[in-house]
Amino acid sequence: MKIIQVALGPKSYPVYIGSGLLAQAGRYLSQSGFSGKLVIITDPVVNQLYGEVLNRRLAREGFQVSTLLVPPGEAQKSLETAGRLYHELAECHAERTTPILALGGGVIGDLAGFVAATYLRGVPLVQLPTTLLAQVDSSVGGKVAVDHGQLKNMIGAFYQPRLVIADTDTLKTLPAEELASGLAEVIKSAVIRDEKFFSYLEQNLERIKALDASTLEESVFHSVRIKAEVVTQDELDSGLRNILNYGHTIGHALETVSGFRLKHGQAVAVGMVAAGKISSRMGILKESELSRLKRVLEQAELPTEMPRLKVAEIMQAMQHDKKVRQGKVRFVLLKSIGNVFITDEVELSLVEQVLRE
Repeated sequence: MKIIQVALGPKSYPVYIGSGLLAQAGRYLSQSGFSGKLVIITDPVVNQLYGEVLNRRLAREGFQVSTLLVPPGEAQKSLETAGRLYHELAECHAERTTPILALGGGVIGDLAGFVAATYLRGVPLVQLPTTLLAQVDSSVGGKVAVDHGQLKNMIGAFYQPRLVIADTDTLKTLPAEELASGLAEVIKSAVIRDEKFFSYLEQNLERIKALDASTLEESVFHSVRIKAEVVTQDELDSGLRNILNYGHTIGHALETVSGFRLKHGQAVAVGMVAAGKISSRMGILKESELSRLKRVLEQAELPTEMPRLKVAEIMQAMQHDKKVRQGKVRFVLLKSIGNVFITDEVELSLVEQVLRE
């Protein structure tokens, strides 16, 4: 097991990473000062795989557990679903000290986190991510949100969890497509800040895809380490933290225009390549570095070419990106593997040209 401390002063918290950690959740909760009543928010699939066993184990350790189920899918990240959960929490007599345990992938983490941030003006949040994408990205850093119409994560808050328990054994039940989606964020972490970790991924991707326990733990650890380093320097996303959005400006637009048929990691993979091509056209990134990025994404079984979507709609969707400042779209661009920068000086005509190609 590995532990990373996200150092945010009084809001600091540990991230536990390793095999078999869900079975020890009660101990970690007790160490964090929790006792008595708690609420698990999860979906029916994850509940059947892990929730029912977790519920029984926590009950044996003296916790009074209520479980609230949310159907799977991005469509559940809505104010309507949040409203239903508020009602159910009130029926459970959840109090301001009652922790909400978000057991599942990114949708559950974002939705349950948003509910925790806003119910009774804030109740404790514990993240129990069960997908690679959630373990390396959405469960750490305190961004919680719901979608609004076709706009992703438009209503939300910064609300840090009290602890994160990332049990890498849960990755063994992921479909291959979901594992690949998570790998997009693992690769992104290396691309933006750690060339050595990128080389490790180039050499070990097949072991990750084969679900080798030690390689999974190492990959999750380094991804979380990178994110924690950035978040501790810029918790509220006012500067440096923007680099975590490499590939996301175009990626989020692709998700929106596809009606969320594209998985997040698939969209981000295409967005990373597109941003790399923009850097290359601007004379900043060597073609050999772009080729390295494409190779590792392809090895992870992620797309590197534009899906069949209307470019005009993608360009329009980018105008709604949360990082737009004074009408200018901000991009994270590559100088080299492990080295990125933020700019709003990218001509939209160049972006459109790259997308059309």
